[in-house]
Amino acid sequence: AKPCVVDGVRFHSQKEARRYGELRLLEKAGEIQGLELQPAFQLEVPTAGDDAVIGEYRADFAYRERRRAYVVEDVKGFKTPLYRWKKKHVEAQYDIRIQEV
Repeated sequence: AKPCVVDGVRFHSQKEARRYGELRLLEKAGEIQGLELQPAFQLEVPTAGDDAVIGEYRADFAYRERRRAYVVEDVKGFKTPLYRWKKKHVEAQYDIRIQEV
């Protein structure tokens, strides 16, 4: 993956930068709202009395669609075992689905 900068924002790949451009157009057209870059989700496990934070998952984008559905996206070229585990953990913990682009 070749890093690049768009609108003063550094992206890990050209594919991620292209997706950002697409999402910005959708936002300007009113199709999506509240575009977030690099939203973070704490990874927690239940312990006696409290939840313990064991790490963090950082997606590429999050936004709301017109029908108010919350969407989390990750632009992936290669899925590492750690990514696959974090994705499953976040989806279970937050009751969301991560869309891979």
